[in-house]
Amino acid sequence: MRTPPGTFAPLPFPAAAPRRPAPARADAAATVISIAGAQQNDLLRALGGADLERLFAHLELVALPAGKHLFDFGERIEHSYFPTNAIVSLLYVMEDGATTEIAVIGREGVVGVALYEAERATCGAVVQSGGYGYRLPTAFLRTLFAEGGALAQLLMRYSGALFAQMAQNVVGGRHCTIEQKLCRWLLDRLDRSLSNELKVTQDTMANMLGVRRESVTVCARRLQDEGLIHYRRGTIVVLDRAGLERSAGACYRAARAGLEQMQGRRADARN
Repeated sequence: MRTPPGTFAPLPFPAAAPRRPAPARADAAATVISIAGAQQNDLLRALGGADLERLFAHLELVALPAGKHLFDFGERIEHSYFPTNAIVSLLYVMEDGATTEIAVIGREGVVGVALYEAERATCGAVVQSGGYGYRLPTAFLRTLFAEGGALAQLLMRYSGALFAQMAQNVVGGRHCTIEQKLCRWLLDRLDRSLSNELKVTQDTMANMLGVRRESVTVCARRLQDEGLIHYRRGTIVVLDRAGLERSAGACYRAARAGLEQMQGRRADARN
């Protein structure tokens, strides 16, 4: 992983569509952007048809393989990404190369919103779970934001929810146990996943949480013994989500409440 120096660095939309279409594929047959394809991202789905169609000439369906750096600390943010089935980590990278995840973004949001031209990334963005997404030039996004309207409102509301998630990470890092933080980390991914199976290694979890691998091993084994998860090399299957939420406690509930509040407001924005 690249380690540039720096000092700072899920959820389905209610009743918007009866069923979520299968994840789009970035191949020759998918070069035409469609309403159904773009609506796999909840922010894009919240836009009205006319607003969404206006983006079509600028949207590009792209593959987001695991490990891909969308941007790193200090870089210009040239594109904003609206994931469909990919999950992206925002990372704080220390000068010695140590990393800690400060937020996670999936199909509910957007990665890389730069609202003024000279803005530089204050953290890194790395694809953690591979998939696809829609890419939009940030210059065009800034133009739309300056005009106001539905997209600008959605971006401001989403930014508030993302800030709440980051704030909860700060509080949780100081006051929550390692087990609570691990449960919350798994739930964050589950909210943004299309199944209850997560592809992740213990090394990755330890790096994202900023803890020792042995600590993750002990906690994962305890959660498996309690029947909350089933863990085999590189794969975690969540068996009891409600139990996992109880184990996470307030470490998870506060950030989820902010996201649910934002999604409730999205429905108002469309009306």
